[in-house]
Amino acid sequence: MTTLNRRQLLAASTAAGLTLASVAPARAAADPTKLRFCLNTSTIRGQGLPIEEEVALVSAAGYDGIEPWMRELEAYREAGKSIPDLKKKIADSGLRVESAIGFATWIVDDEAQRKAGIEQLRHDMDLLQQIGGVRIAAPPIGMQKPDATKVDLLAAAERYAAALKVGREFGVTPQVEVWGFSRNLSRLGEAVFVALESGEPDACILPDVYHIYKGGSSFEGLHMLSGVSIPCFHFNDYPAQPGRAEINDSYRVYPGDGVAPWPLIISTLKKIGFNGVVSLELFNKEYWAQDPKLVLETGLKKLKAVFAS
Repeated sequence: MTTLNRRQLLAASTAAGLTLASVAPARAAADPTKLRFCLNTSTIRGQGLPIEEEVALVSAAGYDGIEPWMRELEAYREAGKSIPDLKKKIADSGLRVESAIGFATWIVDDEAQRKAGIEQLRHDMDLLQQIGGVRIAAPPIGMQKPDATKVDLLAAAERYAAALKVGREFGVTPQVEVWGFSRNLSRLGEAVFVALESGEPDACILPDVYHIYKGGSSFEGLHMLSGVSIPCFHFNDYPAQPGRAEINDSYRVYPGDGVAPWPLIISTLKKIGFNGVVSLELFNKEYWAQDPKLVLETGLKKLKAVFAS
């Protein structure tokens, strides 16, 4: 395993300071009226609805966009349903496919597995662009387990650049996703490093309130970024208990119902010029047992409330 030496770290830190910190203050403050509110379909996964029904409900609840999981789109196609019909349903509903959740092994050290991951990414992007999708999550799948090798971040940056190159073939941008529980890319700074050192103009990250907390990063770190480097941000909240070490995805709650530092998060996003997509991503089994209409309406109300407050 290759490690970063002191010169590399200093150079990267300097570049990060020049590229990110100096850019952010020059941008106009975020305008909450221009934010787009999106629903990640994990939020109502427990209800077991097909994607076309989710589209109808998400639109009726008043969201601007939807963030499906690739497994849903595959299930839809495998059932013999028409992808062009789904694209039309989404467009007619007034929604945008802002992002999608996939699990291609783009970051792994094993070359054969990584090549297979790039092909999976190509497959996912092809399907996604057919319904109008423009972004896809790029989490550290394959390198997330506790016993995984600690990936060389410069190597990860090169691999991300390769993923971005594939994305341009389909007009779909992969976003480096922070996974707080993961052996790799658990920290906000790691994801930023990989995006920055890719050297690509369309590089970006996909932060998540819960994952920033779970991984141990400070929300203060967001002030070093430019809003344009965050096209999509997963919103959720977390309770005070269980603690960081024991908490998992199932404890996520609506924004504002936990202990996340919302005044800090929102004021920082406004300062750095964030005008992107706010996507509600929850895995709460109590919400899965409820009427999806109620969950969607409550979620959107809570999303807007943290900005209004």
